[in-house]
Amino acid sequence: MLDRWETPLDPRRIRAWRRRLLYKRIVWRLTFGLASSVKRALDVLGSACAILTFSPIFLASALLVKLEDGGPITFRQTRIGRGGRPFKMLKFRSMVPNAEAIKAKIMADNKHGTEGVTFKMADDPRVTRVGRVLRKYSIDEFPQFFNVFFGEMSLVGPRPSLPQEVTRYKAWQLRRLKVKPGITCLWQIGGRSDIDFEGQVRLDLEYIASESLWTDLKILLKTVPAVISGRGAY
Repeated sequence: MLDRWETPLDPRRIRAWRRRLLYKRIVWRLTFGLASSVKRALDVLGSACAILTFSPIFLASALLVKLEDGGPITFRQTRIGRGGRPFKMLKFRSMVPNAEAIKAKIMADNKHGTEGVTFKMADDPRVTRVGRVLRKYSIDEFPQFFNVFFGEMSLVGPRPSLPQEVTRYKAWQLRRLKVKPGITCLWQIGGRSDIDFEGQVRLDLEYIASESLWTDLKILLKTVPAVISGRGAY
């Protein structure tokens, strides 16, 4: 029995409310799906064009890396992608072949501020002469256009982290794994490695919150002068 203050719900209003809710869900899914499809299409087209356009730089870089010490040309490293899924990220090798062993020694000495989440040194002794040039102009990252082409990365997105870095993330920092990692991002155009880790994550989350094709285009356009300047690259 209804309380005197209660009124029965009109079935027509309930059906209308359900239709509006369903409509909003459909629109959201279509909009999100369309944006994701367009972004993926641009990733494929952009990475393919970059691979073809920069093929002379690919070849010259590969030759220089090989001639310097005879070691491997590329470097494959496990990184964490969207949703915490690991993948093999490609780079031109910019360090000596036994770089990981030297890194362990540096971290054991604990003389270079290695207590943070990420390991960065402005004057890393492991970097080769050719590697310094490749890093300054981000040429060492060019092989990641293949990661983008095959869908493991995007042209724009948070830089992919190492597994051991992700295990040290705070809860709020894990939100950067909601999207595909990218070749360039907000902090890559705003200071690169000169920005501390927390600053990088905050910029990544700012990007995720306002992600759009227009935002991606602006970041891509600003990446060119940022790379040419070489500021914060090490």
